[in-house]
Amino acid sequence: MELDEITYKINGCAMKVHNTLGNGFQEVIYQRCLAIELERAGLVFGREIEQTIFYEGIDVGTRRADFVVESKVIVEIKAVINLEDVHLAQAKNYVVAYNSPIGLLINFGAKSLQFNKIFNSRYNSKNV
Repeated sequence: MELDEITYKINGCAMKVHNTLGNGFQEVIYQRCLAIELERAGLVFGREIEQTIFYEGIDVGTRRADFVVESKVIVEIKAVINLEDVHLAQAKNYVVAYNSPIGLLINFGAKSLQFNKIFNSRYNSKNV
């Protein structure tokens, strides 16, 4: 499955969740609902997949992205009124740490669902 098709399906799943629940719930509720919709859409995914973070080759800890979809797309979700630069930085760091070509930052906390597509600069944009 191509990256555009995967991200399109993920966005559709997120819109279904947001249209059904609206805003105002905690992030974990949206995460559980999105998992249901991703499964219904036939997407293969993992939740809270742990990734080791290295500093100059030294293991300094681990982080967990909310979803890794089709082993290609990192999905980080938020439930905040407005996305801030720190949220974008976190999503970008996950995309790089997981060596994924692309990521999605999805915010369920605003009145309208917010999407940001994050590209990994290590990948050629023509291949993404």
